[in-house]
Amino acid sequence: MKAIGWEEGRNVRFLFVWANGRNERMPALAGELVDQNVDLILSFGDPAIRAAQHATQAIPIVGMTDDMIGSALAASMARPGGNTTGVSILASELDVKRLEILREFVPQALRIAVLADPTTISTWAQLMSAARELGVELVRFEAQSPEEIGRALDAIARAQIEAVNVLASPLLQGARFQIIDRMRDRRLPTIYQWPETAEEGGLLAYGPRILLCYRHVVSLVDKVLRGAKPADLPIEQPTKFELVVNLKTASALGMTISPTLLLRADEVIE
Repeated sequence: MKAIGWEEGRNVRFLFVWANGRNERMPALAGELVDQNVDLILSFGDPAIRAAQHATQAIPIVGMTDDMIGSALAASMARPGGNTTGVSILASELDVKRLEILREFVPQALRIAVLADPTTISTWAQLMSAARELGVELVRFEAQSPEEIGRALDAIARAQIEAVNVLASPLLQGARFQIIDRMRDRRLPTIYQWPETAEEGGLLAYGPRILLCYRHVVSLVDKVLRGAKPADLPIEQPTKFELVVNLKTASALGMTISPTLLLRADEVIE
């Protein structure tokens, strides 16, 4: 925001509220922001955006989530309607693509865990269709709170799983270090949604960079603050996707990745 002229304390003031993984707190937090008569609400993830929409039809909302249209948070990509616009990160397509990449990098894995947050849009049908084509069995584990993440990871450890696909979710992104550590301890190859997560210790990641998605968000926020109506601002999507492979983590897992596969990566961490 500062890079495009919005500086805290000079021409903008930011108010932060955090649910800390507790989706049930979202409505109350959205109500707090509405009570303070803010000029715009910025929300991440389906529960946060939906809570903001229920709290106000007047204050502009900019959101970032898996699929703004699929989750019925906006009317259409070109004309969102209402008081909400934002960024869709193509979760449905990318969750499936990550499964395909995981299968290529871990071809011996025939029983793959899917760690999902049920408060986000479901991509299970697409994943099951892809799994049949890939000849793998998917086992679904769900978590929608910090405590449930720990229990899901315990269940994965007991379930004779050979690899893990962590689906797109703000909650699971927030717990990424816990997930990375547990998967390394269990020597389970795992793929994540943001390239930055592989740079932070995950084995594989494929998708848009989170920083670039934030820039899309900031562009929309800037337009709204300068007078544009969310209903007139098309939903934006990332256009660049990166595959990052962490060879340090591969070594810790006892994996060897072929040079041919490494040539496909946009970044290899050695």
